[in-house]
Amino acid sequence: MGRLSVNLAGVELANPVMPASGTAAYGQSMAQQLDLGALGAFVIKSTTAHAKEGNPRPTTAPTKAGWLNAIGLKNPGIDNVLAEKLRWLAQHYPNLPIVGSVAGATFDEYVAVAKRMASAPNVQLLEINISCPNVAHGGLAFGTDPQTVQRLTSAIVTAVNKPVFMKLTPNVTDIVPIAQATEAGGASGLTMINTLTGMGIDLKTRQPILANGTGGLSGKAIHPLAVRMIHAVRQQTKLPIIGVGGVFTPEDVLEFYLAGANAVQVGAATYGQPTACTDIITGLPAVMDQYGIGSLSQLITEVQG
Repeated sequence: MGRLSVNLAGVELANPVMPASGTAAYGQSMAQQLDLGALGAFVIKSTTAHAKEGNPRPTTAPTKAGWLNAIGLKNPGIDNVLAEKLRWLAQHYPNLPIVGSVAGATFDEYVAVAKRMASAPNVQLLEINISCPNVAHGGLAFGTDPQTVQRLTSAIVTAVNKPVFMKLTPNVTDIVPIAQATEAGGASGLTMINTLTGMGIDLKTRQPILANGTGGLSGKAIHPLAVRMIHAVRQQTKLPIIGVGGVFTPEDVLEFYLAGANAVQVGAATYGQPTACTDIITGLPAVMDQYGIGSLSQLITEVQG
């Protein structure tokens, strides 16, 4: 094992860095900016049973300390993803572990898409986006009720033969019971955190800056919140955690590790710096030297026991 290598639920990664779901679509554009093969893994855009057009524009806007986005799960649907997007990744990057992000509006859709996603040979992990509105229960996100989370996790885990990571929403009073519910449902790991619900208003038009009104806040502003939530969840579970939220530098990566993470995702940083993922990977060894860290696996053992 290399100095940066990590093991996520039995899947070996050469390094812990991957793009956050939705920030690099299905890889074709990012591949023009950097070598996808240098990434620890690649997380595809959240995919649903059928194509979705997403929300009306504008769907993204900068804020004082991050980005607001309300893309609305725009994606071409699982049929297209299997036939084209994942096939392209397999042809051009056959050794790159792919994390298949799954979304849905009902239990049945989640399970059906997860089964189809798991059938792709290059998809080694599933990431379940449970920040989606539950259309059967008034639009509240699936991920806000522990009982619902446990049932959904169990249904997906039973239906697939690959590790299932549940992506937790921070838009709850206490994230720990949600994490515990995923573990009780048989999840192999956690991704945390998703964006926080926010809003911006244009002083000239007096209207929200996003057509959707509210959107998910990402970027540097949410990093301390992610650190706090990862730390809290780590006290209660041994499941591997993929940390996400305001990762811009190697130092941010190591801070997540000290909170209890096993790998990281990079999102908003790529908007202004397309090579942020590989820049962080390249810079990690020197920063690890600075803080006397021999390897990430050793750091995990030190922090998590």
